[in-house]
Amino acid sequence: MPVPLHPGRQRHRGYNQAELIARPLAKRLGIPYRAHLLARTRPRPDKLRLTRRERWETVRGAYATQEGARVDKLRVILVDDVFTTGATLDACSRALRGGGAAQVVGLTVARAVPSSIAVDVSAWQQDFEV
Repeated sequence: MPVPLHPGRQRHRGYNQAELIARPLAKRLGIPYRAHLLARTRPRPDKLRLTRRERWETVRGAYATQEGARVDKLRVILVDDVFTTGATLDACSRALRGGGAAQVVGLTVARAVPSSIAVDVSAWQQDFEV
């Protein structure tokens, strides 16, 4: 299942990038796709750059299992686009486990590198400029 967006953000963006990854992945693996087990109950702050602490605080308690969703004893692959601090996967996993999921595995396509260890690529860019 994809990490859900808040309904307002989904309307504004028009799509959920995690869903665009999770749906074909489930089909390819031959496993059920269940996008509506979890919901984002609080919107994300408008601030573009959040500190590590702010990321954890904004998602703590921001996800809940959907009313009527059957999560009990499920093994869930939770798909997100980018792993930054792990806060989103942690919050979603806690909600799913609290709803009775037997196991939750997080899967992301990319990993954000903290700026403190980011590589300066400006020298490499010169080699590729036209």
